[in-house]
Amino acid sequence: MPIVLEVKNLNKYYNNKQILKNINFHVNEGEIFGLVGESGCGKSTTAKILTGLSEKDTGDIIFKGEKIEYNKNRDFRKIQMVFQDPDSSLNPMKTIKWILEEPFKINKINDKKYISEKIDEMLEMANLTKDTVNKYPHELSGGQKQRIAIILALLSSPELLIADEAVSSLDLSGQASILNFFKKLQSELKLSYIFISHDLRVVYHMCDRIAVMKDGVIVEEGTPQEVYFNCKHEYTKELLKALPGSSEFIKAVEKN
Repeated sequence: MPIVLEVKNLNKYYNNKQILKNINFHVNEGEIFGLVGESGCGKSTTAKILTGLSEKDTGDIIFKGEKIEYNKNRDFRKIQMVFQDPDSSLNPMKTIKWILEEPFKINKINDKKYISEKIDEMLEMANLTKDTVNKYPHELSGGQKQRIAIILALLSSPELLIADEAVSSLDLSGQASILNFFKKLQSELKLSYIFISHDLRVVYHMCDRIAVMKDGVIVEEGTPQEVYFNCKHEYTKELLKALPGSSEFIKAVEKN
């Protein structure tokens, strides 16, 4: 299976404190790769570096065989991120139509028919009605706003989508709905994902492989089954011991 993204010996410092310590992992084409750990372990810092929102100090990031260089005017559109809070991506003063047309303006696409058809196609895929475009973000539910944020990321035609705690702000039903939407997108658009979460139940349901991060270090990596039922590191064992029962979550996923 071809490798889409390869991260080698990635290091990051803030105020002389090392945040990431020789991070190594790869993401295969069409794979959902999970990055899990407690808040502050370095997950979001890793995501920001991959999307160009922050710069690495040392190490290599190789996307589809090409090393990403930060001292150049690099186009990061092929790697997009969906954030925890959809309101951070959606301008509250603009309609959904204006928001979803913005990526086309940035990419200098002016064909109104094409733009309208593409937006309608994505809304249908997200199970949102066409009249959603006439609303403002505050008129939508949390789950609807997150779907719009996902669509917004996809309109730049990325090949790798990073979901950074993208369901943690939603209730159980909303989480299940968005997770199934991610699965649908993976199947229909052949996307690759990095799925970042502190919730081991979510990554178990979503991911093909999981890396466990603690204090800026990846301490364990494997399939969900390996990490859940045959983990090696004490930190992973502690996370699993603290995991609440997942039966209610699984039922919600199956229901949606």
